Amino acid sequence: MSENNTDECCPRFEPEPWDDKTLIWENRRFIKARVTSIFHIPLNFGAVMKRNVSAIEAASAKPDTMVVLSDENSLWGADVYIEVTKDILGANMATISGTFLSKVFEGPYRDMRKWIEEMKSFVHSKGKHLQKLYFFYTTCPKCAKKYGKNYVTILAKI
Repeated sequence: MSENNTDECCPRFEPEPWDDKTLIWENRRFIKARVTSIFHIPLNFGAVMKRNVSAIEAASAKPDTMVVLSDENSLWGADVYIEVTKDILGANMATISGTFLSKVFEGPYRDMRKWIEEMKSFVHSKGKHLQKLYFFYTTCPKCAKKYGKNYVTILAKI
């Protein structure tokens, strides 16, 4: 949540630093939480985020730009990784390391299958082997509507 503007909970996303980039992460720190879904449609994402962001803020562990990744590993749920600046007592902590290709997509969530196929082709065109996909939903639906852009960044671990 932005402290400066009560009408804005997500900062405006700038795609350039994320689009068509190679990212190298070493022990990037996250809280790991589980979201319940039905056919990849999250049911309690907001509640999971609210609970964890409150814990992050209480521990003064919020980064300047918070990256929230989703690992859509089941039709019935997803692991969500919420970036933090330090370990938080009582939280399920995780680190993510590796080399990632990132690409930014814009449009409705119903285009996700198309974006995934495009991302797989993108990785293949770079001569790389795809190990795992993470999805960075850059703004909540309310802020996406407000800004007029629904950006999703897909990170491919290679």
